[in-house]
Amino acid sequence: MSDSFPERYDVEITTPDLVILEMEADSRKDAAAQLAGRLHRAGRISDLDGFLGQVNAREHQLATGLPGGVGLPHARSEYVNRTSIAVGVTRFGYSIDFGAVDGPATLVLLMATPAQSFSEHLEVLATTARSLFKENFRESLRRAHDAEVIAELINSSLVFFDH
Repeated sequence: MSDSFPERYDVEITTPDLVILEMEADSRKDAAAQLAGRLHRAGRISDLDGFLGQVNAREHQLATGLPGGVGLPHARSEYVNRTSIAVGVTRFGYSIDFGAVDGPATLVLLMATPAQSFSEHLEVLATTARSLFKENFRESLRRAHDAEVIAELINSSLVFFDH
């Protein structure tokens, strides 16, 4: 399906190597660390500890839990090379408290954008959140059990985003 992806995307926002299936995390900090590790290994962030410090500081300011069992930690950072989203789908029986009123998350999307990309950060965050508010989209991500399918779902949800 990636051949239908618009030409303007030189690098996709997420890729299968940025997806963790069967994630086991005991806290939002642990979940963010696992996902940021994927971004770091993929060369999308330059300083893992520096970026995680910013993500965790953001979490302390305002909870990033969304309805429907979703955590959406995010940060704009000078350590981010390109806008990216790493995705974690928890192993059965695991959930992570991201402060949502309806309970803990079983789906975590860590969004990273370059520090200077303020409008891009807001657009990607808003577009991703809109998709995640749809139950069928959340369930498609949870049921996929395939990193390529999950990456394609996320990328296609951002298909109209022009960066």
